[in-house]
Amino acid sequence: MFMEYVMETPRSGPLSLPKEKRPRERLINYGPESLSDEELLSVILVSGVKGKNVSLLARELLAKLDKEKNVTTVEELSRLTGLGKSKACTVAAMLEFGRRKWASGQRIRNPRDIYHLIRHHADRRQERFLCLSLNGAHEVLAVRIVTIGLVNRTIVHPREVFADPILDRASAVAVAHNHPSGNIQPSAEDHEITDRLKAAGDILGLNFLDHLIFSENFFFSFRQEGLICNQKESSKYELKSIDKLYHKVIQ
Repeated sequence: MFMEYVMETPRSGPLSLPKEKRPRERLINYGPESLSDEELLSVILVSGVKGKNVSLLARELLAKLDKEKNVTTVEELSRLTGLGKSKACTVAAMLEFGRRKWASGQRIRNPRDIYHLIRHHADRRQERFLCLSLNGAHEVLAVRIVTIGLVNRTIVHPREVFADPILDRASAVAVAHNHPSGNIQPSAEDHEITDRLKAAGDILGLNFLDHLIFSENFFFSFRQEGLICNQKESSKYELKSIDKLYHKVIQ
């Protein structure tokens, strides 16, 4: 199907922003880590289509990718209005290259390693509950979104959390979820979810490594705070003594 690609008009997308605040200029000046996921996608997509500017297209693409557990196919991507085969190929290639190069095989040594891997989810307006599958050396096999929306004990069920790690033949798992409010103090339900997942992991023979609650600048680690009992397998996971309850990430 023919898709008419258009330049962004000053009122429609990034060009409506002052030059120094546009995604591409900020990427050049401050590095890719300064951009949100949506902004990174807008740089990759370059332009929108008639009736849909690149910012809106990037937002819709991000919402679609958030729901996928694996790298999305070109056919699935191209079903998104405004994303032709050419752009779909670019996005699919980018996702697969990133998966091969960086996501799989990264070793988790401490809570900060987990945080840096999933921190980009912190700016989402809804809570994301994430699960990391890890091998015996605590190297990342996969990172998946388990649920989107309010995190509670009804939605976050052990069978949903552990189903994919079992298929991955994982030896350990770590979970995390963002608090859009920015308040990372764990609730009573957060404690209950952690206890249930730890108990389920013990039954399945999977080491439940940690549960992080995070925002854009802070994270709370259940294991760091002594709220998950030590396990022999967790000796690979470095826990340094930190006085503060919440751990601010130093850029």
